[in-house]
This record gives sequence, C-alpha cells and structure tokens, in this order.
Amino acid sequence: MLRAMTWNIRTGGRDAGGADRRDLLVRVVVDQRPDVLALQELRGFDERPAAGPAPAGGLRAAAGGVLADFAGRVGMRPHLARSCFGQPVAVLLRPPLRVLAATRVRRPFHHAAQRVTVATTAGPLTVLSVHLDPYWGLRRRVEAGWVAAALRRAPGELGLLAGDLNTLDPVADHTDRIARLPAAYRRRHLRRDGRTVETRAVARLLAAGLVDLYATAGAPDGGLTAPTRHGGGAEFSGMRLDYLLGTAALAGRVRDCRVLRGGETEYASDHYPVVADLDLDPA
Repeated sequence: MLRAMTWNIRTGGRDAGGADRRDLLVRVVVDQRPDVLALQELRGFDERPAAGPAPAGGLRAAAGGVLADFAGRVGMRPHLARSCFGQPVAVLLRPPLRVLAATRVRRPFHHAAQRVTVATTAGPLTVLSVHLDPYWGLRRRVEAGWVAAALRRAPGELGLLAGDLNTLDPVADHTDRIARLPAAYRRRHLRRDGRTVETRAVARLLAAGLVDLYATAGAPDGGLTAPTRHGGGAEFSGMRLDYLLGTAALAGRVRDCRVLRGGETEYASDHYPVVADLDLDPA
C-alpha cells in the first residue's frame, strides 16, 4: 500500500510575525508517514545552504538547506520546483521508492509545478505537485491546461495530480460560501460577470479525464480544506481548494481518501492535508 499526501503549509511554515510552525508540520507528516508528499507554499525552502561541509548523503548541498533539513526530519527525499513569481512546490519521496524521472514543469506558473515519476509494481507512477494562481480564474484555467498536458506526456497509465488548485469544484453549490467572503476575496472565485462561480480549472482537469479521488472514496462530507480552526484568514469561508486527482487507472486503486482534521493540523497551517491510500507498492 502506498500513501499519498498533499499539503499547503502556508508561507514555508513561518508567519510574518515570526512564529515558526515547522515542528508542527514535521509531527503531522511523521504521524501520517506518507510515501509521496506534495507540498506547496515553500517560502524559503529554496534557500541555499550555508558554507561548510554537507551532511552525510549530501542532501543539504543537493536540495538547499531548509528543504533538506525538513526532508531529513520526515525521512524523505525532496524534489523542488522553484517559482518565478510566487512560492516553490515540492514532491518528497520515502525510500524505497525509486525515481525514474524528476523535473519542474517548464511553464510560467504563478507558483510552480514539480513532476516526479517513480517505479511501482504496477508500472510507473507520475506525481505532480501543483499550486495554481490564487488571484485569477482565467489564469488558473490556463495553468490547469499545462498540468493536464504534463500528465498526458507521462509514461504509463498511473498519474496523480496533488495540490492547492485555488479553485472550487464544479459539482457543489457554492452560493453561501462565496457570499460569506469579503468583496476583495470574493472576486477570486467569480467570473467577470461578478455572479458566476469560477470553477473552470477543476472542470478542465476533470474533462481531461482525471478523477476526483476524494469523491471516488465516497467520503461523507464536502472535503473542505481551508481554513483550519486556528490558522485561517479572511480569504477562506469553509472551502475545498486542495485536491488529489488521478488518472482512471489510479482511481481504480484508491482504498481511502480523507482530509486530516483535528489535533496539530488545526495550528500547523491554514490548509488541512489531504491523504489517499493507494493499492500500489514500490518496485
């Protein structure tokens, strides 16, 4: 069984006022022990290591000091995509998963997208960690097209898109949650007419053949991922923005998918993590 997890950790686990939440983040990840971890909002994680000898294994020199330290604490190996405009994203892998390919998706995302392909007993599995534009729905739709194309070019039939898509799903009724938002944030989730809810990025990914793993698992609630009880802000009103989407072949291997709430997840970030258990094994 392989466990996949996605989490927007909010500004690299540090708040503007100086509060450091990274110990909380580490404890949640260690408790869940994912084999594949997609992280978003890794502000400062791409900082270069300080001068001096690298630790055993060379991870600090290879991946940057902050990211390498975090990855080492959770027992995983990192693959980071830097951002031109926003914040980096990463895919972290737990041994013995074997990497077949790893690269940043080379498109001008507001944030970034990282693609990693690993070997499983059912064939190669390609994982994308993605963070779509937070401000403009049309821009998110374009970025969703780039993500769908990156998965289509991946080898094999197993693909997983994990991340903060900053987009409401095209299935639920979002009237109340949009109405609760302050006007400045309401615009992020409405089309230009000021009335129609902006769901086109997720709709485009579903139209490309990806499957909502949370819905596949038959979870009993709406899968709301933001805000957390003690980490949220005015930009959220009880919203589902974080997703695990898979190809049809991967969706057939979902054994469970859930949003992690309670305990330290209420303080560690403004987003809850999403976790799926997949009927796959490392090869």
